[in-house]
Amino acid sequence: MNTDQITASHDVIGLGERAHGDSPQAEARADLALRLLGHGARSIVFESDRIAAFAVDDYVQGRTDSLDTAMGEGFTHGFGAFAVNRRLVARLRAWNEGRDPADRVAFHGMDAPLEFTAASPRTYLEHVRDYLGRDLDIAALTGDDEAWSRMEAVTDPAASPGDTPAAQALRIIADDLRAALYAAAPERIASTSLTDWHRARVNAATAAGLLRYHRQAAQPLPEADRWSRLSGVRDALMAEHLLDIRALEAGRGPTVVLAHNVHLQTTESRMEMAGMNLVWAGTGAIIAALLGPKYAFIADED
Repeated sequence: MNTDQITASHDVIGLGERAHGDSPQAEARADLALRLLGHGARSIVFESDRIAAFAVDDYVQGRTDSLDTAMGEGFTHGFGAFAVNRRLVARLRAWNEGRDPADRVAFHGMDAPLEFTAASPRTYLEHVRDYLGRDLDIAALTGDDEAWSRMEAVTDPAASPGDTPAAQALRIIADDLRAALYAAAPERIASTSLTDWHRARVNAATAAGLLRYHRQAAQPLPEADRWSRLSGVRDALMAEHLLDIRALEAGRGPTVVLAHNVHLQTTESRMEMAGMNLVWAGTGAIIAALLGPKYAFIADED
């Protein structure tokens, strides 16, 4: 594989995997990600919650010192338990040691805390509210977080809070807070930092994505249609996050993405689940449509 050619001609490089977990293939994929850093890539994006991944990036950048904390708090979907991911994070920190901050590799997540369950939007909206210094009683609208985060809220439309009047009001609040972040950017960045502002913005985007996912979960559709659409909402959010990350990293070399083949492939995503055939546009298909030849996908194949 000509890694020089890959990094020279592509902005986003997707490294797929057939299955999550520790395996020789996963080790080879991590090794390839490190090789790509040696040929100009400066950002790694992982199929994990974007906000949780701030804890990994803090460790990789040397702002914190506990690898255990980075693995325990910085990954979702159980990815922090895999030895291959622990070794990758340790190697990324070692890569950055002694380097100029502008030349260090950054670690990002592109997912959100959702799949068969989905978190309450409360903490994300409250983060933005507090950053802006607003007086909004978010908890009065969200109510008990468990009403959102229990599995039934995703699997049973009748149990979902995603299309209630309160949820509709929360979606308006999420949009208003995002707009307020931009309006207040000069003052907030001057009094906090650009990093703090961006992290507040990601909290706003995550809240909006969660509310979007919960609303879809509330729709009483045939099960195959429900899960196909939920998969599509999730991948669309990952694509949105990935494009945002790419905009932040555009001047620092290509971005390497580590995720399952089904998310990164450039063709229509398909999955059989509980006897259902799910079909949706995955993150890779969306990115390929938008970036064209600037996106490369390297599948983990048999």
